[in-house]
Amino acid sequence: YDRNLDEIMPLGWGIFGWINRYIFIPVFGLISSIGVGYGLAIILFTILVRIVMSPVTYKSYLSQAKMKVLRPEIAELNEKFKDNPMKKQQETMKLYSKAGVNPMAGCLPALMQLPVFYALFQFFPSMFDLRQKSFLWADDLSSYDSIYQLPFHIPFYGSHVSLFPILASIAIFFYMKMTTGDQAMSTPPQEGMPDMGKIMKIMIYISPLMMLFFFNNYASGLSLYYFISNLITIGIMLVIKNYIVKEDKIHAQIQENKTKEKKESKFQRKMREMMEQAEAQKAAQKKK
Repeated sequence: YDRNLDEIMPLGWGIFGWINRYIFIPVFGLISSIGVGYGLAIILFTILVRIVMSPVTYKSYLSQAKMKVLRPEIAELNEKFKDNPMKKQQETMKLYSKAGVNPMAGCLPALMQLPVFYALFQFFPSMFDLRQKSFLWADDLSSYDSIYQLPFHIPFYGSHVSLFPILASIAIFFYMKMTTGDQAMSTPPQEGMPDMGKIMKIMIYISPLMMLFFFNNYASGLSLYYFISNLITIGIMLVIKNYIVKEDKIHAQIQENKTKEKKESKFQRKMREMMEQAEAQKAAQKKK
């Protein structure tokens, strides 16, 4: 009708709306136009998104593998300088620099996926083409896929049971079960900090429950997306772990990096100088 009716669709603000309007909607429209049905279109769309995001998954796993290889040496530094936190921090940073490892590299890929996550969160309930379109037991991919009506109401969950959120929760449970062990092993223990290994083990159970409760009343298309997405991610992680990233090769590369002279960056030099100044001030205060 040429009345800008598309602008009233809540596609998200800022970059999230931009991703939906100029990337996800055109790509999904192209996939669905080949006549495969909207349920299969979501599956094909999910596969395409995961393929595009697979380098991010690879970078994240590679960073975890490097940190896991360095863990014994970091533990030695923690024990050697347990009475001197500043010196321990300096030596740890020096080890990272020599080995060519960035401890923040594992966090950056996760942050890069957040815009995609939020954009998809707005995409499925707002995608007008999905209204009243069915797939398997779901009558409307833009609404929840109830398979059983409860005789009572559960707070935050509702009075019905949706199946796609259950499948997505099971998939994310197995994905986290598979990866949390490596993440805990790759996270260096820090004195005075919470035990990340225990926190990650708790999150194995909390994250699927959160997805189960939150997605029960949300668009079934989104639950279908995350179910397929988690299955694909599990497959990608298994391929990376068993056929691409080898810990012995990573260890050999790190040992080789240690023998090379590496020029200190301005940021690293500034951090070292700040630590040295703080250590000197602490020593001066002790003398007083």
